[in-house]
Amino acid sequence: MNLFFHATPNSMKVAVLLHELDESFDVTPIDISKGEQHTPEFRAVNPNGKVPALIDGDVTVFDSHAILLYVAEKRGKFVHMTPAGKAAMLSWLQLVATGLSPYSGQAIHFIHYAPEDLPYAKNRYLNEVIRTYRVLDERLSRSSWLAGDDYTIADMALWGWAASAGYIFGEKGLSDFPAVKRFMETMAARPAVQRALTLKASHVFKTDVDEETRKAFFPQQHDK
Repeated sequence: MNLFFHATPNSMKVAVLLHELDESFDVTPIDISKGEQHTPEFRAVNPNGKVPALIDGDVTVFDSHAILLYVAEKRGKFVHMTPAGKAAMLSWLQLVATGLSPYSGQAIHFIHYAPEDLPYAKNRYLNEVIRTYRVLDERLSRSSWLAGDDYTIADMALWGWAASAGYIFGEKGLSDFPAVKRFMETMAARPAVQRALTLKASHVFKTDVDEETRKAFFPQQHDK
């Protein structure tokens, strides 16, 4: 397997799964701050120009949740097989995909990257992030894991974004969501999570948010 990787929440959740499965895999770092996601070579792997992507032999799969489902189902681990269990797993997995992920991404954009201060946009997405965390917190206050008693890819997906909560909420982090905070402490003790964090630390990516980075992140804004 070859993982096309940048230290983003979406890449990190896939790294956790691969380490949970003790998969042997290569890493192709893609520095999205330098625009490497827009090269023809990477677009041949993921036409959408986003990380992560995965090549597994003659199979190519992109989008983090597609990768989670593909790899977990291939190995038959960290997915529920009963109809009820699978329905719960998919529901919470997709809540992260369609709720927490885009709301967090937009909140981060308008708080940290937007070229002008837009209070309405910041409030809109910050409040949606808070609302979604409340849903997740209520669930985890009465369930060990999102899909029930068993640890699944839905939990790995949540970890990927909740690990970046401080970038949205600042120093208080997840303190307003005690069940999610407890969940993250449990996740932090997992060897696969620790190995994923080691993988992240082993790759150095550009951190300056300069004009090159803005063009790489938001090319449509510069094509006008």
